Amino acid sequence: MTKTVVIAAAITFITALSFAQAPAGGQQRPPDPRSRGGGDCRDSAYNCADAPNPLPAPNTTWLEEMTWMDVRDAIKAGKTTAIIPTGGMEPNGPWLVTGKHNYVLRTNCDAIARKLGNALCAPIVEFVPEGRIDPPSGHMRSAGTISLREETFQALLTDIASSLKMHGFTNIIFIGDSGGNQAGQKAVADKLTAQFAGSAFVATIPGYYTAPPGTPNVLRSLGVTKDGMPDDGLHDSPGITLNMLLTDPNSVRWDARVTAKKATINGVDISNLKQSQEWARAIVEARATRTVELIKRAIAEKKSS
Repeated sequence: MTKTVVIAAAITFITALSFAQAPAGGQQRPPDPRSRGGGDCRDSAYNCADAPNPLPAPNTTWLEEMTWMDVRDAIKAGKTTAIIPTGGMEPNGPWLVTGKHNYVLRTNCDAIARKLGNALCAPIVEFVPEGRIDPPSGHMRSAGTISLREETFQALLTDIASSLKMHGFTNIIFIGDSGGNQAGQKAVADKLTAQFAGSAFVATIPGYYTAPPGTPNVLRSLGVTKDGMPDDGLHDSPGITLNMLLTDPNSVRWDARVTAKKATINGVDISNLKQSQEWARAIVEARATRTVELIKRAIAEKKSS
């Protein structure tokens, strides 16, 4: 097939498509300001801004698991806080998958949003700065790592937060599950709070990642860990392993480790799945409680300033 024939075929296809999209008479309709949901209000009542939701509200805190009507109705009902969780893709020793932070957030953001009561979780930002790409530095020296430039990360956070603000979220909260995420989150939060000029508040909660001084150690209070326990020298810990195990046991290779008699981390035995999940639930509950208190405090301080 010649180049001329290919171009002619493409033009014919595009022309046919434009006629198919136009109403009878071949004239394009002006946009209908009532249209929502990816379609035209004039073509279906379900595409209209005020269309009643034909289904009950789902039992989820995740935006990607909701329809546009679900989100619209949740905002109207007072769920005007949006949490943007940032994770990462990096090496975490021989037992934990590279998406460690994303698995942790899957359970933690849900717990935080439910405890707040007026919040929803944006999709996890799975790619963050992990080191220079070429020549590689930091975590980029290990296979499986995906890194963003800092300016890319901040631009991504800016666009996500700005999108949420446009839909009616008035409190937009960053929680980062990795140390390298914190500075970029703060820079974006400070910039957008000033830019939004009172129409929305953006904050980052560093205390989600690093517990403030004096925070009780959950595992130590349960008698699971104590001073003098061995350190395996890995980018891993009992707290992180247990949190991931609650989300998905395969994310810490639980079955394979039990079979290989490798189901320990820093002296903590995770081979008893039921017991390990109970410990994990205590960790998630404590972290969610702490983070909710910090979020409420940040919002209250902003309102009083």
